[in-house]
Amino acid sequence: MKYPSRKLSDDLATLWIQAPMVIGMRLSQMWMTAMTGGGVNITEFNQMVSEKMMAAAESAVATNIAMTQQNIAAMTKGGNALSHRAVDAVAQAMVKPYSKRVRSNVRRLSKQKD
Repeated sequence: MKYPSRKLSDDLATLWIQAPMVIGMRLSQMWMTAMTGGGVNITEFNQMVSEKMMAAAESAVATNIAMTQQNIAAMTKGGNALSHRAVDAVAQAMVKPYSKRVRSNVRRLSKQKD
């Protein structure tokens, strides 16, 4: 098996490619609102902040759970706790909440009509 896993590679690619797209879409919406004198979209601002806080909390919990699971598995099997597979599982748990939200934002923001 190759490392990193396909899931981790996909999530990292999502963050690398789609996160700047989300930033660009949000900035263009803010710019158009400022140029046209429209009202500030408070809902979008609140969502930007709250989703980052929720993703950070979810990532911290998932990382701790994955680390605990990998340590328990290493202790019961007598294996190495720092194997490639264990590190990959922890990294996947850490990145997944962020990539999930980025994919969701790309879908939502690309469908919006101004």
